[in-house]
Amino acid sequence: MSANTTGRKTHKISIAEYEPVIGKSAIDELRYLADKLSGKVIQNINSTFSGGGVAEILSRMIPLCSQLGVDARWNVIKGNDEFFQVTKRFHNALHGRQEKITPVDFAYFQETTDRNIQETEINGDFVYIHDPQPIGLIARKNELGGKWIWRCHIDISHPNPAVWEFLLPMVVQYDASVFSAPAFSTELPIRQFLVPPSIDPLSDKNRDLPAETVDSVLSKYGVPRDKPIITQISRYDYLKDPVGLIRAFEMVKKNIDCRLVLGGGTATDDPESDKVLAEVREVAGNNPDIHVLLIPPGSDIEINALQRASTVIVQKSLGEGFGLTVSEALWKARPVVASAVGGIPLQVRNRFTGLLSHGIPGTAYAIKQLLANPEYANWLGKNGREHVRQNFLITRHLRDYLLIFLSLENSGDIIEL
Repeated sequence: MSANTTGRKTHKISIAEYEPVIGKSAIDELRYLADKLSGKVIQNINSTFSGGGVAEILSRMIPLCSQLGVDARWNVIKGNDEFFQVTKRFHNALHGRQEKITPVDFAYFQETTDRNIQETEINGDFVYIHDPQPIGLIARKNELGGKWIWRCHIDISHPNPAVWEFLLPMVVQYDASVFSAPAFSTELPIRQFLVPPSIDPLSDKNRDLPAETVDSVLSKYGVPRDKPIITQISRYDYLKDPVGLIRAFEMVKKNIDCRLVLGGGTATDDPESDKVLAEVREVAGNNPDIHVLLIPPGSDIEINALQRASTVIVQKSLGEGFGLTVSEALWKARPVVASAVGGIPLQVRNRFTGLLSHGIPGTAYAIKQLLANPEYANWLGKNGREHVRQNFLITRHLRDYLLIFLSLENSGDIIEL
């Protein structure tokens, strides 16, 4: 077993292509900050090259770093299906969901971690560890040196105490931690940074598409455009509550004729998703207005098209790390209804960039409100796009990372560059 780079997919877009989106001064700032990190190696380590927001961000971030002259690298740890079942339960438990975590689970996590500690090649001046799966690699910090950062993409404001107490001795060995929002963090004896994640406006998932491409994708998946389309794009995960959304859709259908599209995929580090998908299909039954789509990894244009074809986009999550699908929807100026959990309220400013909802009846009510008021829905969508431009694009995210590395490289409260 060893950490590997096989299967890594990155995307190379010129940094200059972002200038029409964010302006020349922002590009110049990135170049200036990157120049201060010349000669340093930034090594990212997580648990998968595909599926989920972390892998997606890294696939876009690494090439941008390279163009700016920053030596950024990306490795993943290895683990079998049993290990990822354990880490999935850890993930749910840290979000506050009730999970049965046994001593055997902790022992298996540690056993796999020990193998990765022995076999993972670590060579960064900055070692950037994403989420709990590879967190135990911190055991090599004293041997290898460098600055170690734990990037937590999970809302750990109300974690399962047993899981958190198991992870905490590892967390406190890091030089710093990074959380997506103030509400996600917890008291720690190490430095903490707050950095929201981001989307790439030039990626296939978010760039503008011609109308014929949108029509082609709908035809491919057998989704007619004869009535309003309600869409949720998410991995098949209990925390995304696809079954709850079907119940909300059924309430909307009593007043307004419409369709529901549930589109999502699976990830190599999420063995639970096949079970969730089976339950969703069973609940959807033979309803011709409910389309349950299993979308393969890498189908970014298909996801983009489905979002652009939607009348309303929903994210009915029970828990979220951040919920980047919300920013994706807002960037396309689509009206959004989303649960007020995790990082979603940072993206959806209620009644200004979208509607926040609570529970199944609340979600149904908000969807009906937008379907019945298209002008209001369009106004929310336009506001949402500008909100994302200002706060949740990958260029802002990259600037924040560069500043973190520089702050760890330089001591003191005030750093002169």
